[in-house]
Amino acid sequence: MTHYFENDPHLKSHEIKRKVIIHNHSFSFYTDDGVFSKRGLDFGTRTLLENLELSKIQGDVLDFGCGYGPIAIFLAKETSASIDAVDINKRSIALAKKNAILNQVVIDVWESDIYSNVSKKYDFIITNPPIRVGKKILYQILFGAKKHLKEKGELWLVIHKDQGAKTVVKELEKQYYVNIICKNKGFFIIQAINN
Repeated sequence: MTHYFENDPHLKSHEIKRKVIIHNHSFSFYTDDGVFSKRGLDFGTRTLLENLELSKIQGDVLDFGCGYGPIAIFLAKETSASIDAVDINKRSIALAKKNAILNQVVIDVWESDIYSNVSKKYDFIITNPPIRVGKKILYQILFGAKKHLKEKGELWLVIHKDQGAKTVVKELEKQYYVNIICKNKGFFIIQAINN
């Protein structure tokens, strides 16, 4: 079983171009085997994007675990923020770069194992985190974000109640000021402010 957070050099490629409507705007994305949500925009990511306060998103933004790039590309199109995107999956990175060109936006995309290749601080880190990596790595992602957020910087994430959303909120509250922005079909959209 190949996971989207691993690199499998033997995995064959079956690229498909998908059309997606987000906030009444049309986007096209190439997806492929071995990347998250290859059939198109997943409900959790859609719910996250539809609940972001776009007018407030400015400055430097990091899309963590960018996959084929829907969060980064949507934000590059809909805001004036400077968008960076990282993933551990080489195929995802290649697709995100290709999709940025396809959607005529500028984003900076590179490979990073968690935050190993992230050096700057951000106003926003936005993620649909890879839950299947397990609790230990998930928490390294969520709490490691603090070192890469500016003062009062915001971590935004989506997580399903069946994946431990309530526990994650309680843990985040130990280090962040936390707001649950929305609940939709079990998905929690969480804002965690660096305090």
